[in-house]
Amino acid sequence: MKFLKKKTLNTNLIEKYYPNLHSHLEYKNEMIYEHFLDTAKEHPNYIAYEYFGREVTYQKFVKNIEKCAKALKAIGVMEGDVVTLCLPNMPEAIIMFYAINMIGAISNIIHPLSSENEILDFLKLSNSKVIITIDIAVSKIVNILSESKLSNIIVTNASENMKFDKKFLYYLARGRKMHLPEIDIITMWQDFLILGDNYIGPFVSKRDMNDPAVILYSGGTTGIPKGILLSNLNFNALAMQAKEIVMPKPKEIILAIMPIFHGFGLGVCLHTTLCVGMKCILIPEFNHKKFKKLIKKYHPNFIVGVPTLFEALTNAKFKKNELSCITNIISGGDTLNPNLKKKIDDFLMKYGSNAKVRVGYGLTESTAATVLSIPTEMREGCIGIPFPDMECKIVKPETHSEVENGEEGEICFSGPTVMLGYLNETKETMQALRKHEDGKIWLHTGDMGYKDDEGMIFFKQRIKRIIISSGYNLYPSYIESVIDKHPSVNCSVVIGIPHPYKVQVAKAFIVLNPGYKPNNETLDSIKKFVSKNIAKYSLPYQYEFIDSIPKTKIGKVDYVSLEKKKNR
Repeated sequence: MKFLKKKTLNTNLIEKYYPNLHSHLEYKNEMIYEHFLDTAKEHPNYIAYEYFGREVTYQKFVKNIEKCAKALKAIGVMEGDVVTLCLPNMPEAIIMFYAINMIGAISNIIHPLSSENEILDFLKLSNSKVIITIDIAVSKIVNILSESKLSNIIVTNASENMKFDKKFLYYLARGRKMHLPEIDIITMWQDFLILGDNYIGPFVSKRDMNDPAVILYSGGTTGIPKGILLSNLNFNALAMQAKEIVMPKPKEIILAIMPIFHGFGLGVCLHTTLCVGMKCILIPEFNHKKFKKLIKKYHPNFIVGVPTLFEALTNAKFKKNELSCITNIISGGDTLNPNLKKKIDDFLMKYGSNAKVRVGYGLTESTAATVLSIPTEMREGCIGIPFPDMECKIVKPETHSEVENGEEGEICFSGPTVMLGYLNETKETMQALRKHEDGKIWLHTGDMGYKDDEGMIFFKQRIKRIIISSGYNLYPSYIESVIDKHPSVNCSVVIGIPHPYKVQVAKAFIVLNPGYKPNNETLDSIKKFVSKNIAKYSLPYQYEFIDSIPKTKIGKVDYVSLEKKKNR
């Protein structure tokens, strides 16, 4: 099918800057795994991924997916059921992702560092009865087991698919410390796969391109975590669009650093590249101190990440022309400072790469990537033009009225990568997805920007409160809602403060209830409570007790005043 037929301004831009590309694409009525399978059949002997020295071909990858799909059927997972993935970037994660889709089930993907209560909320919201997790997160799942509906917990560890020598070293360093509880519903990964060997019966389902396939999590328009429901079409359209505008080639190598539970990581770094025939280097835990070593070892062609990652790159030293392997470098997840962009570009050129950093923009609600800057048109503040078949309009906030070129307004998108909606959140979905007078559904992003006369998009600021720390979205209102539940807390306000590596971290200002003293004992109690209810990466970096929340003349929180106190 053709998603759009009318020639739009975006069509003209694509034809101008990418004359050999398709401005409109044909989307088959296929599932995520089917789109991937087309590539796997075309390049069966190419390497699909490498994990700590162990390479797996596309042909072997497909066989692993099929075995996993059979095992899922063997434990009773049915079409339309939800299976939760609580894993970093490791083979089990991508095998399970495609296997879940193959049997017609839905992947509910969460951060392994999520707190116990967050995991419970995600399980309840998605009605998930099966979870696959890395061993380090098992204790949290066991602690909330009685409140969940889980009937199966599949457990793996980081060394499962490593080569023997690296597996042994991992065991010496970490593996010996891990002791799993003896619970009937816990099954180890290899034992789980054996169930697939013994399963006899149908295991491949056929679902529609518009059927739900994936649930990812983001803050929505209110900052409270929402389940974002994405379809087969959403991911396949992204893969096809990115292939057109980025032009990756089979056999090229990408460092898959962005995590699978991040829309950017799943949609761009994994599904898109695997649908091209590229080789993914799976990085389960990124350490900026080892970035140089990764590049020297794998000689990647593509690096996709957040600005802090590239800041780490520029702190390393290489030999002449040692970065000539890098042909594409894309920054997303946060605004890229113009000075940092120039620093990265100069660094790449110094060590032999002709690549220039391209700035990507998108939301999980639009399957992570929607806009990309043009290599030959790098303008300060410009995030580029939308992908093929994606339309953008700038509207006056809280209206459908499009503003004039050059005038700032809310950025909105329409096209095949826009989400189905927020899971079980009708009001929130109606707020984000709105039918305009043109008859199309438009995603209201909550971000402000403008278009120039040519149609280039410029990002300005976010309407909703948000802190971006190392590429992760932290939602102050959500952190505040947790802190405020502590019995000693009357109210709290969370703001972002500068950090030398993470760019920003959260700081909490707290007003205590009468009878509580602002001492270490109270602070330790609050910290312990918050750490149980908020993911590790979202925890406030600093806390400060204050007598009252400063207010403006009209009674709103005086964030300017708190900003002045941020470094105390």
